[in-house]
Amino acid sequence: MFSVEVRDRIMIGHSLPDPFFGPARNMHGATFIVDVAFFRERLTRHNVVVDIGAALEVLNRTLKPLNYQNLDALPQFAGVLTTTEFLCKHIFDAMAQAAASGALGEDGAGLSRIKVTLHETDLARASYEGMLA
Repeated sequence: MFSVEVRDRIMIGHSLPDPFFGPARNMHGATFIVDVAFFRERLTRHNVVVDIGAALEVLNRTLKPLNYQNLDALPQFAGVLTTTEFLCKHIFDAMAQAAASGALGEDGAGLSRIKVTLHETDLARASYEGMLA
């Protein structure tokens, strides 16, 4: 299996208002390093997994509406615990849609899976990985 990974980062504010989260139930900030890995069984006719430039551009567009935002104030996250795991899936969905729509270039439709990893710190990270149709 071949893979290509791109990286970006976002700074967000949010709270996780449930006693389960201890002090993180209060408003706090986070800077996430975001890695997105693209996988395919065989290289394209250009001997690549995906157009890296297109992947970086799509990732940047996906993250831009979240960057420097209080996630608690965004309508699409009303009543949602915006955990790191949840955000991984949110970003995965956008990247999968980009692959299906052609935004990752002509070869995006041939990807077999995508993995999104958010690094909270050098000690903790979460991921979501899924197959593509």
